[in-house]
Amino acid sequence: MTAVPHLTIVADENIPALVPLFQRFGTLRTCAGRSMTAEDLKDADVLLVRSVTRVSSELLKDTPVRFVGTATIGTDHVDQEWLHQQGIGFSSAPGCNADSVVEYVLSSLLQLAFEQRFSLLDKAVGIVGVGNVGGRLQQRLQAMGIQVLLCDPPRQAVEGGDFVSLDHVLKEADILALHTPLTREGDWPTYHLLNANNLPRLKQNAVLLNAGRGPVIDNAALLAVSQSRPDLTLVLDVWEHEPAVDVRLAERCAIATPHIAGYSLDGKIRGTWMLYKALCEHLQLPAELELGEVLPPSTVRELRVSDAEDLLTPARLVFDPYRDDRAFRKTLYLPADEQRLAFDRLRREYPERREYCTLKLVIEGDRVSSPLWAMGFDCAGGGA
Repeated sequence: MTAVPHLTIVADENIPALVPLFQRFGTLRTCAGRSMTAEDLKDADVLLVRSVTRVSSELLKDTPVRFVGTATIGTDHVDQEWLHQQGIGFSSAPGCNADSVVEYVLSSLLQLAFEQRFSLLDKAVGIVGVGNVGGRLQQRLQAMGIQVLLCDPPRQAVEGGDFVSLDHVLKEADILALHTPLTREGDWPTYHLLNANNLPRLKQNAVLLNAGRGPVIDNAALLAVSQSRPDLTLVLDVWEHEPAVDVRLAERCAIATPHIAGYSLDGKIRGTWMLYKALCEHLQLPAELELGEVLPPSTVRELRVSDAEDLLTPARLVFDPYRDDRAFRKTLYLPADEQRLAFDRLRREYPERREYCTLKLVIEGDRVSSPLWAMGFDCAGGGA
């Protein structure tokens, strides 16, 4: 048996499944990610974070940390160049919660379709940023038969293909979903990608949904445009200055949530498991645990469906975005300091939420032709 070194691991307290996955390595200590300091890491060999912790020389200088893992898709909160210069190992969790974010988008759009009396299947959906999340959203929408417009200049420069300009998406998409990383440099910076100059170009009656990074939209400009364009529908999960939130902008949203689009239990535990595998590889140890060994069974496992065209009912059973919207709105009018604390508390104490694939749908008729199958549910025919 390979000897396991005794390590001190410091982790964000909101990362799930830490004990079953990391206790074999030694001492495990948790703390609040947003307020983490170098003092917390004075004896740490390994640091595990989420997106709320800025990992840089300021945090890690003069600490013994030799491996950093972030249980997130995005890495803009980590100074990877400095880590590399210091010989510190690094891993993220690309794709870990991509399905969760995609299902936040689908569930939110299905709710809006019900309330505004339109068919999602008839809309053109523009996706800006076609990476882990945007690519999976593209796959599901196209499998459902929905027209997609793809905007991703970095991919277009490398691959060519059927990508379109941002201006084209703004003018032609009935629904615009943002899934870009946050970048401020390079050929295609995304900071304030949507701003006072181009937000007015949004199509009449468009839905604008941001479940990527808050500062990709100039929130002040969005507030101004939304006040002059009551035809626009806003769905925001991320905010430019979070945990501080512009209450006036939140009031303009049909659905407003506290950065929880990727917060399915499956996605969070998948991210932790990916860091576990990365640390094992860093230490040249075998990974002994599989993801299925740490994922709990879902509360509702099977649903019989008589109407395969009813997409909202199964989606809402798994995830109702209005649950999170209601909880979030209750915090908006607190004093500023309390509102920011409440934002983090809603994320820290987030209730269990599963992904579509954990619910088996027994469907009368042809399951393969059902949009429910394309959405990601585990579908079986009525005779199963």
